[in-house]
Amino acid sequence: MFNRLFSMFSYDIGIDLGTANTLVHVKGKGILIREPSVVAIHAKTKDILAIGSEAKEMVGKTPASIVAIRPLRDGVISDFDTTEKMLSYFIRKVHELPSRYPKIPRPRVLVGVPSSVTEVERKAVLDASRSAGAREAYLIEEPMAAAIGAGLPVQEPIGSFIIDLGGGTTEIAVISLGGIVLSKSLRLAGDALDQALIGYVRGKHNLLIGERTAEELKISLGSVFGEGDGTYTIRGRDLKTGLPRGFEITGWQVREAILPVVKTITQAIKDVLEDCPPELISDLMKGELVLAGGTCQLRGLDKYLSEEVGMKVRCLDDPMTAVARGAGAVLDNLDLLRKVTIK
Repeated sequence: MFNRLFSMFSYDIGIDLGTANTLVHVKGKGILIREPSVVAIHAKTKDILAIGSEAKEMVGKTPASIVAIRPLRDGVISDFDTTEKMLSYFIRKVHELPSRYPKIPRPRVLVGVPSSVTEVERKAVLDASRSAGAREAYLIEEPMAAAIGAGLPVQEPIGSFIIDLGGGTTEIAVISLGGIVLSKSLRLAGDALDQALIGYVRGKHNLLIGERTAEELKISLGSVFGEGDGTYTIRGRDLKTGLPRGFEITGWQVREAILPVVKTITQAIKDVLEDCPPELISDLMKGELVLAGGTCQLRGLDKYLSEEVGMKVRCLDDPMTAVARGAGAVLDNLDLLRKVTIK
């Protein structure tokens, strides 16, 4: 009775609390927030100056009095207080939207977390959600949420293979009968590709570039299959002279830099397949390996993985929203909520 009454004056929301981006799905309305997981704070007073896209624009450009930070690392909370303030901001923003009834920012919240999180890390997410205003908080493993968001038959006695390639983690899972049969979580994903590019440019060209430049380079030229084409002008600080310098980097150089990370992820996928029960392997071979998460948009990744593991591979049309959409779908189904949330 209390929950039914509260649901009239508050939203049920699913949150993909990612290392790179946070997405918020509101029941009945879809995904209303898609912002970078970045917060700008005053170094002395700790006041919040900006959150999301505005804060991301400040990364690497702030004066000493302002610090632009990412409160999540490798898919888990690294700064509890800042994460709480970020969540509180997103919850308030959702409840300020026009509606038939005035809304109270006391939602029921379902948050996606990596499958490898520890009890302490799970508790941190729940505590941060409740402190941010949630009246009820639940957790769901990201590969399960992504599979539900992708429309896979997770409750059927059929094996489904999902890989969620995010910013901080890669989640690999085989799902059947509403549960994860096998999974592997790597704290290696989009951010690792950026760091690989930073290290490559530094080692090969004695040039120091920032994370934003590396990300832009990855988006512009990043690929793992086929011949390198195109160039991209990057600018940074020359490590010998200390002066600004720029040069053109080619597509094949970018691929050379990021391929070791991609090969590590590929080996983890093979390891999961090697441990998979024979009956499920049969299901998987009849079906396809589904890719979700923003990093799966890397050019040629689906074709590369298909050749490496010998399976059909499909990247979702809107891979970044899969976890948030899955969390929203779970909140619409109480029976599914009880079955798939982390106890």
